[in-house]
Amino acid sequence: MIIPLILGSLLVIIASGKKPEEAAEGEMEVAEFGDYSGVELKTKFIGGAMYEPLYERIPIWEEKTGAKVTILSKKNHFDLDREMKQDIAANTLDWDVGTNHSSFAPSYRDTYIDMKPYLSDDQLAPFLERAIDNCTVKGKLVQIPRHGDVSNLFYIKSLYEDEKNKREFKKQYGYELKPPETYAQYKDQAIFFADPPNFYGTIYVGKDEAVCGRFYEILVANGGRLFDKNWKPAFNSPEGELTLKWFVDLYEANAVPPGVLNYLWGDTGMGFASGTVALNIDWAGWSAMFNDPESSKIAGDVGFVRAPKGKAGVRSGWAGWHSFSVTRTSKNKAAAMSLILFLTNYDSQMLEAKSGLLPSRAKVWDDIAAYFDSQGNTFMGDVFRTFKLSMAEDAFTPPLIPEWPEFTNILYPELQAAIVGDKTPKKALEDASKAADQLMRDAGYY
Repeated sequence: MIIPLILGSLLVIIASGKKPEEAAEGEMEVAEFGDYSGVELKTKFIGGAMYEPLYERIPIWEEKTGAKVTILSKKNHFDLDREMKQDIAANTLDWDVGTNHSSFAPSYRDTYIDMKPYLSDDQLAPFLERAIDNCTVKGKLVQIPRHGDVSNLFYIKSLYEDEKNKREFKKQYGYELKPPETYAQYKDQAIFFADPPNFYGTIYVGKDEAVCGRFYEILVANGGRLFDKNWKPAFNSPEGELTLKWFVDLYEANAVPPGVLNYLWGDTGMGFASGTVALNIDWAGWSAMFNDPESSKIAGDVGFVRAPKGKAGVRSGWAGWHSFSVTRTSKNKAAAMSLILFLTNYDSQMLEAKSGLLPSRAKVWDDIAAYFDSQGNTFMGDVFRTFKLSMAEDAFTPPLIPEWPEFTNILYPELQAAIVGDKTPKKALEDASKAADQLMRDAGYY
């Protein structure tokens, strides 16, 4: 349901006596609305069920500004990233606004403009300080945060309430059956609940940056590191082997679907909603869908707790910010900035938060929890309170370096090789470490 819009009076663009299309970069502060009659903005956005309701608001901005928005691409972020980098390499950067992410942003180097000259302190103040910090690369604000992502644990409640399950689990593992507090307990329970091919204990993303990120956060939870203080690879370690073995053991026990190495975020979310998976570590964006009987077979039976701890007593917390950026080649930067301000304004973020997306504006965190409480939706109210705690206490970003995507392209095939048994975890990490070491040397880190 879209919230009634509180549009108020139109703001004006403060320019140095110039029309918006004539103003040079940094010579104006852009308002959410302005007169951009005749302007066409070309965009490339992330696609998928959780992302696209926001784009249905674009006609409101078009009506207020007189501009037209053409969406050239809507793809998952990994495919979109590849397409964008092809545009950069081919010098065909002929679009204006693109989806970005704090993890990917450093790798785009000078593709996107610094937004600070276009924005007043008052326009930036409503955003969370940590979100703005994570969206800044080498002192330049190259993206405006749309929403955050960090993962916590969803599970099927009835499985834990079943008396037979309780008895059998305690007999087999020696402790009470309750939502896992550690990754070791998580593995036990996923294997216990698995009944392939009809039902699986858990599910995980298995390729691209996605599996690297999940490996990274469990590695940190186990006390390990990806790189040392000098940027030398440090994941080929006992903690690294322990972490990779977690993935391997689940795969070998048939506790995960056999196709997990092809899975990305949409697959894990839809898999859990299908009612064929017991445990799922996932982001907040699926929360409302999981508990909606029109889209989920487990609606009303969804439990939710903070992510487990690793061997070091640290909770998982790999996090980042989805965002929007303006290309340096855009001929309509002021209009592009205006569109982004609209897509990240209070009403836009309240709309997205209703599905579970984590807002980048501080006020929306409080207002969305109050909204769900007023609706008697204790599940979603608890989701936001729990994710707020996770973002404050558990969240950490991947290394915000230009080489991050290239590093993940080195790491993920080796993780996959270990998971399917082509290599031992030790050998896979050794090979990944050697290639990553060469990458970092070539990049001049040491």
